[in-house]
Amino acid sequence: MMARNSDGELEEQSTEGYQEAAFEAFMCPLTKQVMQDPVTIETGQTFEREAILKWFRECRDNGRRPTCPLTQRELRTTDINPSIALRNVIDEWRARNDEKDLEKACNALHMHPEDDEDDTLRAMAYISQICQRSGAKKNLVRAQGIISTLADLLKSSSRRVRLKSLQVLRTVVEDNDQNKEELGKGDTVRTIIKFLSNEHIQERELAVSLLYELSEYEPVCVRIGAIYGAILLLVGMGSSKSENMMAVEKAEKTLKNLEKYDTNIKQMAENGRLQPLLTKLLQGGPEVQVTMVEYLGELALANDVKVVVAEQVGTLLVSIIKTGGLPAREATLKAMREMSSNELSAKILLQAGILPPLVKDLFSVGASSHFPMRLKEVSATILANLVASGASFRSIPLDDAGTQTLLSEDVVHSLLHLISNTGPAVECKLLNVLVGLTSSPDTAQDVVSAIKSSGATISLIQFLEAAHREIRVESLKLLRNVSPYMGAELADALGGHLSSLLRVISDAGGGGVTEEQAAAVGLLGDLPERDSKLTRQLFELGAFGTLSTKLAELRRGAIRGNRYTTPLTEGMVKVMYRLTCMLQEAPEYVEFAREAALAPLFVELVQVNGQDAVQLYSAMALEKLSLETRNLTVIPDPPPPAPSGSSFLCACFGAPSSTGAAAGRPVGVCRVHGGFCSLRESFCLAEGGAGGKAVERLVACLDHLNPEVVEAALAALATLVGDGVEAAEGVGVLGDADGLRPVVDILVENRTEALRRRAVWVVERILRVEDIAQEVAADQTVASALVEAYRNGDPRTRHTAERALRHLDRIPNFSSAFHAQARRP
Repeated sequence: MMARNSDGELEEQSTEGYQEAAFEAFMCPLTKQVMQDPVTIETGQTFEREAILKWFRECRDNGRRPTCPLTQRELRTTDINPSIALRNVIDEWRARNDEKDLEKACNALHMHPEDDEDDTLRAMAYISQICQRSGAKKNLVRAQGIISTLADLLKSSSRRVRLKSLQVLRTVVEDNDQNKEELGKGDTVRTIIKFLSNEHIQERELAVSLLYELSEYEPVCVRIGAIYGAILLLVGMGSSKSENMMAVEKAEKTLKNLEKYDTNIKQMAENGRLQPLLTKLLQGGPEVQVTMVEYLGELALANDVKVVVAEQVGTLLVSIIKTGGLPAREATLKAMREMSSNELSAKILLQAGILPPLVKDLFSVGASSHFPMRLKEVSATILANLVASGASFRSIPLDDAGTQTLLSEDVVHSLLHLISNTGPAVECKLLNVLVGLTSSPDTAQDVVSAIKSSGATISLIQFLEAAHREIRVESLKLLRNVSPYMGAELADALGGHLSSLLRVISDAGGGGVTEEQAAAVGLLGDLPERDSKLTRQLFELGAFGTLSTKLAELRRGAIRGNRYTTPLTEGMVKVMYRLTCMLQEAPEYVEFAREAALAPLFVELVQVNGQDAVQLYSAMALEKLSLETRNLTVIPDPPPPAPSGSSFLCACFGAPSSTGAAAGRPVGVCRVHGGFCSLRESFCLAEGGAGGKAVERLVACLDHLNPEVVEAALAALATLVGDGVEAAEGVGVLGDADGLRPVVDILVENRTEALRRRAVWVVERILRVEDIAQEVAADQTVASALVEAYRNGDPRTRHTAERALRHLDRIPNFSSAFHAQARRP
């Protein structure tokens, strides 16, 4: 039996208390043990066969004649004769003895095992020994009803008892299917499985060993797989890095036995052990393949697993789609729908040849195709996933001749036709296919050409009125993608649908921003900004008022933010920018810009960090607004003559002073525009008012990482030093905002040609202030940058750089007389 040693581990204990004394005739004189195979020698003495044969060998080895161990008489022969009668008697005695001992052991197990743990352990030890001694005794153990008693002890509060019970049960059921059947009854298997999640290592190891023995018997194997959580625990143990190697091996062997049944294979796949399913799919017959593919289609696979599946069975699945019956194809398509949702596995499926049969089934029409609409939806979903993978569809043929691809005009025509003649589910997925194909400049033009040649523009726009939100969203995405290639055409065709788009944008349902709202305003923002007809339509529909209000709500936090907030904000800013491009077209646009306080709004938005598009279009809008300031400024009566001799002081390109000009200027008159200005009423950047800080915020954008934002901010600031304003005073405003040095740095850095062109122009204006020019002349980097622009710029930039270099005295300022003389023949 088992007992605790000094280290707390279990060890065997004696079972002597259950053994009755044997008759003396049963005992071998040499071994002092009851004989198993008694034999008689010449002297008539009886011994255990192996014992007397060993005695004879020792006699020969010692060089003496064999003798009788008891009488010491020399033997004439070493022949031995089986003592059959005695052996039968001993066997009968042993059987009677075993029955009595088993009965005692059984009684000990039944009589309050928790009260006398040692007796219980001793009884189980005897049962283990008797079963190990003879396989036939295992049947006797079953007949005595001991198996169920041992099973009950698995729930003992004593760990010693539980451990011994697991150990003995394994011995009892080993190589005995009837005992396995007996142990498999009731709730015992579930109890054994619970041990797999036990914290105690020995309990887990003994439990998995017992489960392995039980799984060798098919009926019990089925029950193991049917118990909730059993396969998951076995999979976890089989892949564990911390379990004992023996336990891992037993778990693996148990799972191998469970793999015989399809339902278990499905459970294994659900719990991450996918290889048995894939193996059976590859090796099984048609019916088995359908079953395995159905299982595969029901699984939610991790992305790395999708790749493994595609690599192993992708080619087989494609062949099933090509040649299989409808049930097999349906199951396969559902499996591929899951697999194709990962970019890498989708590309593997494309390499396996999925595209041609997929498109063929999708385009099949009529009753003869035997391809139901529900499967067209699945096929459309797969095709959308494949397109989203980023593969090159220009190089994937759809026919044997290789003349058609997914981008061929007639194929795109078929897609457009199918979109208009199927149900919402298929329509949505096919629109998603076109969205994917138009998301890349490499393929968008092909689709745009097909849309134009098929006259499908109006049909696609009509989807904006669809009842299903998903269709509306996908159509908006598609129209946005094609707008760079057919913006004017879209702007003309959208006229009757603008009110619907505005209703979507203005909808405040739920308090948050929806994907449809972001897509709708994004489409409007992408349309040609100088389309005066579209701007007029939007203005008359109140679009700009709606958007300016929504922008203000977003800034105040009145609208709950989510992942669509940023694209919505970008789209609204782009739409509002288009109005600033048309200020000269109608006075009502200017009046609206005043009422809606667009200039202060764009000043606020230009500092929205992390949203390049918002900053870009806000700066561009401020440029347009600032250019209108000189037309809106109220010019006061001429002031009295001011003292002459104003001077600028500029240390390290700091702010030049204009005290002389200020002395002769009426109070409240803008130093740049010479009139009464404000940011709200006349869009004056120099007169931000109420802490608007327009110039300061634009100057901050000059350090932006995005060169387009830098250029837009620089263009807006350039309006303060351009023609029609007091440019020198504008330079002073830039200096007050610490903006001179950043402008010069832009020139020196020479990040892009557009930025250099803009920076050269502004620097030339700044250098017109003599004191600043003298200060800059000492900076060799500025002169070098201007020389570089003079050498390599376009004609206009060269001319501007030449003027700037004259301010620095790097190029002689020849008199007009000299130039006139040079022109004489």
